[in-house]
Amino acid sequence: MSFTIVKEATPRLNRSELAVPGSSPKFFEKAAKGPSDVIFLDLEDAVAPDDKEQARKNVIQALNDIDWRGNGKTMSVRINGLDTHYMYRDVVDVVEQAGHNLDLIMIPKIGTAGDVYALDMLVTQIEQAKGIKHRIGFELIIETALGMANINEIAKASPRVAAITLGGEDMAADLGLPVELLVAAQPD
Repeated sequence: MSFTIVKEATPRLNRSELAVPGSSPKFFEKAAKGPSDVIFLDLEDAVAPDDKEQARKNVIQALNDIDWRGNGKTMSVRINGLDTHYMYRDVVDVVEQAGHNLDLIMIPKIGTAGDVYALDMLVTQIEQAKGIKHRIGFELIIETALGMANINEIAKASPRVAAITLGGEDMAADLGLPVELLVAAQPD
């Protein structure tokens, strides 16, 4: 038996998760009142490059203006990948300006434990600087062979890790597999 003490992530009801593009604020109120347990406001795949800055502003305003928690929602924001120039502003602006109303950060294309560590360090410093009392959790998306090869270390990289999701289509693309194989492998 190990003497390693692992702090559990905050337990959250997660029967369903709804993605809402950050560039489409007209859907925010409807999502807040809908049946999904977790709402993730997307800054990544659902947002065109020219709309990313405005989408970030929309997401910050929605986190601050809509009573998500009063509607029983766990709030998450999917940031842009660590390999993009959008990621830094996504994390800094959203956490600094709306971190008090944020439960999770969804992080795409995690490849190594160092990726998680770097974001943990940044978010910890912002939480301390802004007086955010709760720990914002991480939902990690494994979408590459590198991420799969490092999944054990990634899972242990931070007490913020609340969930790990496998991104099938991006994984298939990374491995050079046709996406049709994923569709054929899905249960009916």
